[in-house]
Amino acid sequence: MMWGRRPSLPALVAVLVLVGSCCSAETSESPAAAAADELSGGGGMRRRAASVMVPITILTSAVSEGAVCMDGTPPAYNLDPGSGAGSRSWIVNLEGGAWCNSVKTCRLSKGTGRGSSDHMEKEIAFTGIMSSSRAVNPDFYNWNRVKIRYCDGGSFAGDAYNKQAGIYFRGQRIWNAVIKHLLSIGMASADQVLLTGCSSGGLAVILHCDQLRAFFPPAAGGRQTTVKCLSDGGLYLDAVDISGGRSLRSYFGDIVALQGIPQSLPGSCTAHLDATSCFFPPNIIKDMKTPLFILNAAYDVIQISLSLAPDRADPSGSWRTCKSNRSACNASQMNFLQGFRDQMVSSVQGFSQSRSNGLFISSCFAHCQSEQLGTWNNVPGRSPTIQNKGIAKSVGDWYYNRAEVKAVDCRYPCDKYCHHIM
Repeated sequence: MMWGRRPSLPALVAVLVLVGSCCSAETSESPAAAAADELSGGGGMRRRAASVMVPITILTSAVSEGAVCMDGTPPAYNLDPGSGAGSRSWIVNLEGGAWCNSVKTCRLSKGTGRGSSDHMEKEIAFTGIMSSSRAVNPDFYNWNRVKIRYCDGGSFAGDAYNKQAGIYFRGQRIWNAVIKHLLSIGMASADQVLLTGCSSGGLAVILHCDQLRAFFPPAAGGRQTTVKCLSDGGLYLDAVDISGGRSLRSYFGDIVALQGIPQSLPGSCTAHLDATSCFFPPNIIKDMKTPLFILNAAYDVIQISLSLAPDRADPSGSWRTCKSNRSACNASQMNFLQGFRDQMVSSVQGFSQSRSNGLFISSCFAHCQSEQLGTWNNVPGRSPTIQNKGIAKSVGDWYYNRAEVKAVDCRYPCDKYCHHIM
């Protein structure tokens, strides 16, 4: 496997996605107290609230459409219904959890909750942008919030079957089946929809954003559902690693070929680039029609560890300490990371020219930030902050057109409110 002896990409991403998972529910406490409680892990009233954990729904009807997890079990989702003014608004969250790029790694995922609904948790906590706490999540707390569970290993984009290994790659069919089901139970009459996801789910958002918009044609009388998308930690770059190679391109190429992904990629990209290139977001976002908000850490720890400096590119182990502790990076290593940050900023320059798009590039050594307890926050200073505005406020202002948001932090160590995980 290309990552050498380090833990697998799925394992590392899954750990990062799940860091800090806890409880959330609306209470009468002050915004500061509610945010502090969620940040610290939840306690007291909030931990005992009935709406903390959201049960799973297994969509057995999707099997007839060939929409199945890697092991052939039905897909699944978790839904927390909206209320009041939010009852006609929907957040659709695409769960993250890395990818598998070979029969060997896919077999490993197949026997877990990342490849089988039989092994998924029966209920999960909704936090951050999925929180039902008005204090923590004021713009979206009372919306219908649904998480589509990730069990295909290919960012909901594959459509293939490996008969010899008995592994299904049906991410695109899962996407279609679950979205059609949600439309049938009320989402078709939505006034507002926001597609979100982090990590492999953030990449999936970019791949499926325009597809979701196509499910909402203008209604009678010209009424139009507002559809927008938020990609968190999904801005993967085709970057050169420390040895001069392109480790992530090799990995993505294996995924695209194994899982039959080319047919699901945007035609606007594949018309002039190869399929692997069209799995990289910078080659897609410039042609997207639906408003998109990109939330990313400029020093994305997944890309640092597994794209820029994987063990195979570092046989001497000179980057091993730096990858686990940013303060241990020497001047040369930090210059290399600053170059990666500059490449990320450059990759979104054209995208940012559209007034309908939003941007928040923090100077943090982090990964997913919209669902984490300490980073998605309504209290100034609790969240990474750019131009005196945190992530939750920035996304809300963009979605509701309260302000144009094109926030790019200066180079590390700019943001004193970062929640570094490296």
